[in-house]
Amino acid sequence: MKKITPFLWFDTQAEEAMNFYVSIFKNSKILGVTPGPNGTVMMATFQLNGQEFYALNGGPEFIFTEAISFFVDCETQQEVDDLWEKLSEGGEKGRCGWLKDKFGLSWQIIPSALGELMSDNDPAKANRVMQAMLQMDKIDIEGLRRTYEGV
Repeated sequence: MKKITPFLWFDTQAEEAMNFYVSIFKNSKILGVTPGPNGTVMMATFQLNGQEFYALNGGPEFIFTEAISFFVDCETQQEVDDLWEKLSEGGEKGRCGWLKDKFGLSWQIIPSALGELMSDNDPAKANRVMQAMLQMDKIDIEGLRRTYEGV
C-alpha cells in the first residue's frame, strides 16, 4: 500500500477550498488541477504541511458532517490562535477546539500540551485538565497549565 489520502467531496467549491487551505497552512502547495466543463475545476490535488489531499467538485449529493474531522496538532498558542481564527472565518466555532470552516469541514485545533497534561499519572491533575478543556471553545494552553497546577 502506498499511502492513504483524504478525498474531499465539494458541491462546486473544490478550487476555492484548496486555495483557502493552502493559504492557511505552512509548507503547503497546489499539486494539480483537472479541468471540468466551462472552465471549472473537476478535481484538484494539494498538500497541507506535507499531507496530500484530493478535492472533487462532485455536486450537492453529499455534505460534510462532524463524523469526520481533521485533527491539527499545534505546538504553540500562537499556532492555535492563528488556525482557529483563519479556519473558522465564515464558519462556526465550536467547543473543545472543534470548528467548522466555511465549507462545512470540521477541524480540531488542539495543542500538543493538552495530551501531555491529560496523560499525567496523577488522575486528579488529568481530570482537572479534562474539565477545563470541556469548558473551552478555543483551547488555551496557559489556562490548561494553571488548572493542571491547581491554581
